[in-house]
Amino acid sequence: MAHSILVVDDDPHILDVVRFAFEKAGMSICIARDGAEALRQFDAKAHDLVVLDIGMPEMDGLEVCRQIRKSSDTPILFLSARDEEIDRILGLEIGGDDYVTKPFSPRELVARVNAILRRARSMPAPAEARPMRYGGLMLEPDARAVRFGDKPVSLTAIEFEILRTLLARPSFVFTREQILDAAYRDNIHVADRTIDSHVRNIRAKMMSAGSETVIETVHGIGFRLGRCEALR
Repeated sequence: MAHSILVVDDDPHILDVVRFAFEKAGMSICIARDGAEALRQFDAKAHDLVVLDIGMPEMDGLEVCRQIRKSSDTPILFLSARDEEIDRILGLEIGGDDYVTKPFSPRELVARVNAILRRARSMPAPAEARPMRYGGLMLEPDARAVRFGDKPVSLTAIEFEILRTLLARPSFVFTREQILDAAYRDNIHVADRTIDSHVRNIRAKMMSAGSETVIETVHGIGFRLGRCEALR
């Protein structure tokens, strides 16, 4: 079955280029030309991935992403004419899975989308099928659910993979490269400092759930699972 991709952009030329590239790759495309239409399309039909322009009038792509993340972990790839690091970090921190700047290669865009889709449909390893627990944290690989104490924590697909990687070896210090290999797998385009953005996002969500000790930074090396204790 063809993957369904929702493409959101207010530039007709970009929409034509992306539509042609994705349809050539065998994907089914839905088009939205602004943020409000994007949310209507997203609610009306199930999509495997959203390609989302940031710089749109009235409701920009960042706000569309925030709205989608309230109820869904559907992968989101941002398209933007802005190449500032702060824009990329913000896009990832609010729940984006990848970020492509304009002008872009249609072939690279298709490759990145395929890499995200492969990650999204990959099954957990048999050894990880049982719930994983540490301190007050519990992660259920098959249900792709995370809880701290009695509070559910909504994570994006990448955030989930990062936390699962750390939980699999609680005392091990992972370098950013090792976390990239585990969480991104086929995506060779992502800078290692992208992990820092995702870690900050996980920490913020865990803080809201009642813990500030879920992930520790080991300076000069990377990250490891923290004590996973509740706030006092």
